[in-house]
Amino acid sequence: QVQLVESGGGMVQAGGSLRLSCAAPGIVFSGNAMAWYRQAPGDKRELVAYITSGGNTNYADSVKGRFTISRDNAKKTWYLQMNSLKAEDTAVYYCNPGTFWGGAYSPSDYWGQGTQVTVSS
Repeated sequence: QVQLVESGGGMVQAGGSLRLSCAAPGIVFSGNAMAWYRQAPGDKRELVAYITSGGNTNYADSVKGRFTISRDNAKKTWYLQMNSLKAEDTAVYYCNPGTFWGGAYSPSDYWGQGTQVTVSS
């Protein structure tokens, strides 16, 4: 059983910042790619950002230049720094350890419990 512990969500005004964390103490961390997804009410879950085992990153167009994904292999934790938040960033954010294969991120079946991010305009 892979346990993923998320933290850092909350309510913030537009233009503000939040930092999400996801700890994964039970997985072989360094070889995995890691990602953040989000799901707003009535919408599909969408990929926000991922980081490969080599540190390469990729972002959804809607968050480029505002969000930064990073990882700390020693702590088995990855992060999502979110700046210049907008009302449309409001969603439940989920972390996911996966693989980077064939030029694309492939999610695993392991998901965190989700953390709510609410941005008021």
